[in-house]
Amino acid sequence: MKTILLPTDFSKNSINAINYAVKLFEHITCHFYILNVQKASSFISDDMMSVSSSATIYNTLIDAAKKSITNIISQIENHSANSNHTFYSIVDYDNFVDAINQTSSNHNVDLIVMGTKGASGLDKVIFGSNTVRVMQRCDVPVLAIPEGCKFKKLDTIAFTSSFRTSYFLRNLKPLKDLVTAYKSKLKILHVIEDYNYEEKLNENIGFFEENFTDVIFDRIVTEEKNIYNSIHDYVIENNIKMIAMLSKKHPFLIRLFSKHSVETFAFKIDIPFLVMHNS
Repeated sequence: MKTILLPTDFSKNSINAINYAVKLFEHITCHFYILNVQKASSFISDDMMSVSSSATIYNTLIDAAKKSITNIISQIENHSANSNHTFYSIVDYDNFVDAINQTSSNHNVDLIVMGTKGASGLDKVIFGSNTVRVMQRCDVPVLAIPEGCKFKKLDTIAFTSSFRTSYFLRNLKPLKDLVTAYKSKLKILHVIEDYNYEEKLNENIGFFEENFTDVIFDRIVTEEKNIYNSIHDYVIENNIKMIAMLSKKHPFLIRLFSKHSVETFAFKIDIPFLVMHNS
C-alpha cells in the first residue's frame, strides 16, 4: 500500500495533478490524502465581514474547503470508482510547507504529487514557487505534474545524474516502484559539463545494472548555457514520459530553481518531474 499526499488550491492545475496521480496508481492500493492549506490572507475579504457572529470566519473558510475536497472525491469516485483507492480530506491553517511536512509525518506519506505551472516570463523560474519550496524543504519525494499534462503509460523514464555521488536503493524507491509497476525502460542520463567523474561513474553504472532491468546509459556533453535545451531535446528524441532526479543538490536542479537567462528559456518541462532526496 502507498500513501500519497495531494495538495490542492482547487485550481484546474492542481485538480489535473490529482487526476494524474489517481491514474498513475490505478492498479496499486493507495491512501490518498487531499490537502488544502488556508492562509491568513484568506481571512481578509469584504465578503467575510458579513459573517454572523455565530460562525467564525475561520470555520466558514474551513467548511468551504472541506466541501470542495468532498466534491473532488465524489467526482473521482463517480468517474472512476476504484476499490484500490481510499480518499481522505485534510484542511489546515498553516504555512504551506509546514502543513505538508506535518501531514507527511503524521500519515507516513510516501510521495507528494502536485501540479505546477511552467515559466510565464523571462524573469520566472521554471517551477512555481510552491513546488520549489516543497522540493527544497520536504524530505518526502515530490512528483511535479506540469500544467495540462495527461497520464501516459510510463514506458520510458529518464534518470538524470552527474554521478558525483553514491546511490542507495532506499533513496530511489519511488523510481524503482514505478519502473517495476510499468516495466519501464530506464535511461540513465549522465550530464557532463565541467567534470567527468569516471571512477564514480563506473561505480554507479554497476549499481543501476544490479538493481534495475532494461537499463540504458546515455551521456550528454553540453555547456552550462545549453543544458536545458540539451535535456529537452533528449526527452523529445527518446520519447521520455517522466524525468527523475535524486537530491536537491544536483546542479541541474539547482539551476531549475534559479532565474534563468534568455539563452536557456526555451527549455520547458512538459512531462512529470520526480525529485527524490538522500536520506
